[in-house]
Amino acid sequence: MITDLDLPGRPEENRVVVAMSGGVDSSVVAALLSRAGYDVVGVTLQLYDHGEATHRPGACCAGRDIRDARRVAEHLGIPHYVLDFEDRFREAVIEQFADSYLAGETPVPCIACNQTVKFSDLMATAKTLGAAALATGHYVETRRGPAGRWQMHRPADAERDQSYFLFATTPEQLDFVRFPLGALTKTETRALARELALPVADKADSQDICFVPTGRYADVIERLRPGAVEPGEIVHLDGRVLGRHRGIVHFTIGQRRGLGLAVGEPLYVVRLDADSRRVVVGPHEALETRRVRLRDLNWLDDRPLDARLDGLEVHARVRSSRPPAPAILRVGPGGVAVDLVGAETGVAPGQACVLYASPEPRARVLGGGWIDGSESRPPVDPPVARALSAADA
Repeated sequence: MITDLDLPGRPEENRVVVAMSGGVDSSVVAALLSRAGYDVVGVTLQLYDHGEATHRPGACCAGRDIRDARRVAEHLGIPHYVLDFEDRFREAVIEQFADSYLAGETPVPCIACNQTVKFSDLMATAKTLGAAALATGHYVETRRGPAGRWQMHRPADAERDQSYFLFATTPEQLDFVRFPLGALTKTETRALARELALPVADKADSQDICFVPTGRYADVIERLRPGAVEPGEIVHLDGRVLGRHRGIVHFTIGQRRGLGLAVGEPLYVVRLDADSRRVVVGPHEALETRRVRLRDLNWLDDRPLDARLDGLEVHARVRSSRPPAPAILRVGPGGVAVDLVGAETGVAPGQACVLYASPEPRARVLGGGWIDGSESRPPVDPPVARALSAADA
């Protein structure tokens, strides 16, 4: 049952804090747990206040969502609290986002938000409220393993899989957090919202980075770091200076459009050099990556991450929109890296690489880390590549 949270005692003996974003998913979680008899307390985080985003369809975490969460709580008859986390969110997420872009990286702020504000700070608040668990509307599964430790798995609905954004959840946090929607599809969740007569049943899903309501990242960075965005050169891999740019924050690895070049050949951004303020471009094949180096690895597998796991066959995901693909884990004195059996393109520092036991729905999440750099290495050993490819066939 999706409302069996594996807590001691009867449901009514357990208080559960539900992180209510004002959307369909977390509202269904609150409704189902309340109906199952849990002592449910809804908590909504006020993370920022942009007037433009408050009523903008597809935005999240702003004024409209707080009101929607309150409406759902009133409909369910559960207590609801709004916590002002704006300062913490700015420090842990927005400021880091700006600094990462200025360093030539492509950050994923939703991961940082889950890692710090939602699963660290909010979890501490839930414990202060006497909760036995924190429940969210994320599409991911957790299960108890043979040793009794909680494991993270991909959800049943691969199209809604949010495990990429949750890879930094620690084993200690997995003991406390619950994801009741992991066994459902989004269609089933919508149907439940209508069955439960929730006032947000037909609300659109959030799509944007919440603090960039216009989608113009550079505007946010220039506002936060006035004077830090400096012009520089656009340079070909062969050393030719092809033009000038207004700042590296206007570019991402793999970008083709908007370069402002007329050279008669398709060129892509292959590297951003923050120190020299250079945007390096080249042909599409220059984007191919076969090895990524990782930092700040969060390891969730039961086996220790040491030299004995060097050569482990895994499936890696270097972007949230891509499926897990065959890869080889490399563990050595220089740190942790991942060799990709098939080359990936558009891999950028600052993104995450998440590792899975297999590419299937409900596969276990082994861990993940932040991409610190990438290399165009030869492919992994042909026998290994053939074996992995055959396994995927």
